[in-house]
Amino acid sequence: MDKIDRHILEVLQKEGRLSTAELAERIGLSPSPCARRLKRLEDESYIESYQANVSRVKAGIEMSFFVEVSLNNHQEASIIAFENALSEMEEVINGHVVSGPYDYLLEVVSADLNGYEEFTRKLHKLTSVKDIHTHLSVRKVVNKTTLPIFT
Repeated sequence: MDKIDRHILEVLQKEGRLSTAELAERIGLSPSPCARRLKRLEDESYIESYQANVSRVKAGIEMSFFVEVSLNNHQEASIIAFENALSEMEEVINGHVVSGPYDYLLEVVSADLNGYEEFTRKLHKLTSVKDIHTHLSVRKVVNKTTLPIFT
């Protein structure tokens, strides 16, 4: 990974719909070497996918919550079942195993409080869930859609 590769990744994170020719012009390469570098970055999984960032408001998402989840046991089968159930819940947009007083931190979105209440009912039906604590996001103060490139 060199300076040009990092520049390619930085530009694509901001403007993923650029053609190879436009990308090449933006980073100062001719199209063929740019295409080769882009292909290599994809093959080496530096680029995992291409996607659009959808407006939460236009998608009907009015509320965001951070949910701390504690499990009542840490047996492998329970953890796998819990994580599989989370992956099926469309309201959960991010989930992390964390250290500290709880086991998971989830980012959950909903159209309204009723939608969130329905989500918590589904979560409480999971037999491995011991306890949940919810934090309502009042306002987003940082909204980065790009990652820093450290390598």
